[in-house]
Amino acid sequence: MQTTFTINTTGAGLYEFTDDVARWVAEEGIVTLFVQHTSASLLIQENADAEVKGDLQEFFYRLVPQSTDPSMSYLQHTYEGPDDMPAHIKSSLPPTHLSISVSRTQLLLGRWQGIYLFEHRNEPHTRSVIAHLSN
Repeated sequence: MQTTFTINTTGAGLYEFTDDVARWVAEEGIVTLFVQHTSASLLIQENADAEVKGDLQEFFYRLVPQSTDPSMSYLQHTYEGPDDMPAHIKSSLPPTHLSISVSRTQLLLGRWQGIYLFEHRNEPHTRSVIAHLSN
């Protein structure tokens, strides 16, 4: 069984889509998620405290600043904007795919865990995440 989740972003940040995946799973197995973009990634992260999302985003911004930052002057791929190459670097750090066990049509996530698309670009984008459920 396969589907595509479409996630519209409003800029850099974490976008939870746990409920969408949970509504889709209909049997036991493993759900594999894959984001089809080179400037976004996927995370399983805490969904109980919104400060976690903000702190993660700030950490990644400090870890890989915009290409206009003097520390990033070595970058060559800059013609798509100051956030483009940093977004490619950021998306190489967290995974672009996830595997989650499903039992009795329930995602086997921890109590405070959620599934997130991590958008690394500053402008709005429409992102596609392919989901495949196998048993």
